[in-house]
Amino acid sequence: MAITTETTGSTVPRRQLGRYLRDLRNRQHMTVKTAAEQLEWSEAKIWRIETGQTSLRSHDVELICRIYGAPPDLTEALMGLAKETKAKGWWHAYGDVIPENFDLYLGLEEAATQISWYEPELVPGLLQTSDYARAVTTADGGIDTAEVDRRVQLRIERQALIRRATAPLELRVVLNESILRRPVGGRETMAAQLNALAEAAQLPNVSVRVVPFSAGRHHGIMTGPFEILRFSVNGDGQDSEPPTVYVDGYTGDLYLDKPAEIKQYSDAFEAIWGASLDETTSATLIRASAKDLSGSRS
Repeated sequence: MAITTETTGSTVPRRQLGRYLRDLRNRQHMTVKTAAEQLEWSEAKIWRIETGQTSLRSHDVELICRIYGAPPDLTEALMGLAKETKAKGWWHAYGDVIPENFDLYLGLEEAATQISWYEPELVPGLLQTSDYARAVTTADGGIDTAEVDRRVQLRIERQALIRRATAPLELRVVLNESILRRPVGGRETMAAQLNALAEAAQLPNVSVRVVPFSAGRHHGIMTGPFEILRFSVNGDGQDSEPPTVYVDGYTGDLYLDKPAEIKQYSDAFEAIWGASLDETTSATLIRASAKDLSGSRS
């Protein structure tokens, strides 16, 4: 049952697969030593798998899942993920094989210590109010009420990442001014959303800037929306995981983690950040837009 080390392509599927297998093992209250004995592998091999340092064949994943007592739908999804660990570029279209409660992006988001996020069209999910999130979720149509409720609840629960008492997520967000002018969910919902956005920007770990219309052409026009997720640093000063760029697509989601890709998006974000208003001026603009929508006057 060979396991090969993969050094090319995206590390995202390997890291995600390792997280899910580790979580499965922990749910069984099984130590690394016990797992290694049952699988007849070394403890070092289990550690390499769980830290995303090796690629796995799908039938190896099936064996691990059997030992860990994983349900059939999760086993099938993880086997599919294993096939992606050797991909040079990795797309994943959600909704086809992903069972309920199995979301690859959420694992990355929860593990991240910093996210740099550029959004040209909508308020980012980590900063949305429930009413705004509901309006966004129902925009596609064809989703029943129960599913809408579940998605909105999940989005709100994710926001605990920026408000947790210990090591809250550091969030840097740049929004296009057009977001402030678009009354998603109606004027009242949007006004409340903008006020909530301004309040969130007061958190010490959250920075929100706005690219004004007056900025003209800027890097964000070329890149479209994206996130750069960064992870904790080890004792030797090295990243515990490679940074990852996430692009939310209409038919699939793109993950990039090659150094050249990270640099290109990092440079783009800093250029967009530099073209934006500072935090104080941005907050003033956000609150003024909320007042315009609500019809109130200073």
